[in-house]
Amino acid sequence: MEKLLRSHTGRCAPAQIFRNTAVGLIVLWLAAGQMLLVCAEGEPVIQTPHAVIMEVSTGQILYEKGAQDKIHPASVTKVMTLLLIFEALEDGRIALTDEVTTSAHAKSMGGSQVFLEEGEKQTVETLIKCIVIASGNDAAVTMAEHLAGTEQAFVDQMNQEAERLGMTNTNFVDCCGLTDSVNHYTSAEDVALMSRELLYRFPQVTQYSHIWMEDITHVTAKGSSTFTLTNTNKLLRSFDGCDGLKTGSTSLAKYCLSATAQRNGIRLISVVMTAPDTKTRFADAGTLLGYGFSKCSLYEDEDMGTPPPVKVRGAVGDYADLVYESGFRYLSTEGEDFSKIEKKLELKEEIKAPLAAGEQVGALVYTLNGKEIGRVAVVTGEKVEKAGYADCLGKVIGQWMII
Repeated sequence: MEKLLRSHTGRCAPAQIFRNTAVGLIVLWLAAGQMLLVCAEGEPVIQTPHAVIMEVSTGQILYEKGAQDKIHPASVTKVMTLLLIFEALEDGRIALTDEVTTSAHAKSMGGSQVFLEEGEKQTVETLIKCIVIASGNDAAVTMAEHLAGTEQAFVDQMNQEAERLGMTNTNFVDCCGLTDSVNHYTSAEDVALMSRELLYRFPQVTQYSHIWMEDITHVTAKGSSTFTLTNTNKLLRSFDGCDGLKTGSTSLAKYCLSATAQRNGIRLISVVMTAPDTKTRFADAGTLLGYGFSKCSLYEDEDMGTPPPVKVRGAVGDYADLVYESGFRYLSTEGEDFSKIEKKLELKEEIKAPLAAGEQVGALVYTLNGKEIGRVAVVTGEKVEKAGYADCLGKVIGQWMII
């Protein structure tokens, strides 16, 4: 039979060609069916084994893949370093204009660096740019030593912050990700958590992370020279709305990225870890961002008004002014009709003095199609004193005089 299916030249006869074509068509049909299944389920198709897409204002995860697996973060480690730097700025422990001196240890860092010299002074703001734009390991260690005395003391603070944020699959060994230690690890989900904390509390970081190129000046005993910082995040130029955040790559970590973009008031974080190559890293991060923006719609109450004053029993005055503790935002991934959102003010049945300023006395409750989607606390706008004997007597006399 085999002889009948082949010609003397060894080429496939028509019957064999038909069989091969049929098998090929079946394979293609199965592959297409699998693609249609994936598309029907609405899941993004990516090669990266570890990934997360998160919305910043709510912390909602829109997609994850191998998100809790422990992996090496490479220079994405510096997201935590930046977070601690911005916390120090917020606390007033440092200022952007402060000058920081590079140590011999910081100068000795290999990998990505901005070639700081021992004894060289740079401002905190310049060092932030060196870290977030050019991923300078020497700059990261310089700031770590400036804030904590030693890099190890700073790393201890990084691990304390990771614990506070609920990063249960993370342990840091250095402040820049240069180490090959197996004890230096994190997960895609944990990277999203620390990236969200940085972006949510300190959105000004994007003023630096969106910079494509910028020159800094080295002033040392050898003289003055210019060094150009070049951003390693290629999505800045290929994905509309991208303005950060941090890349990373080593032979152990492969190719990593925590990318962020903002469109129509929605900010997303796309985390891609252990990608096989740099092209896949950026392509998958872009795919995840595109998927996230296609899924998300944001409702923001721009007409909350002011809650009416509330009667307070036993107070010096009869009523207390109230305020909303915050605004209200609701993220939908289901294409819901926001025109059907309803809100209702709910206050305690009886409110008694004394009351501290900012004490909660109720809530503004939001519902959509009969289901609660969130609430905003209603609090006292100022301190409410309890009425004394003289206050009560004054009220009685006042009422008698009116009569």
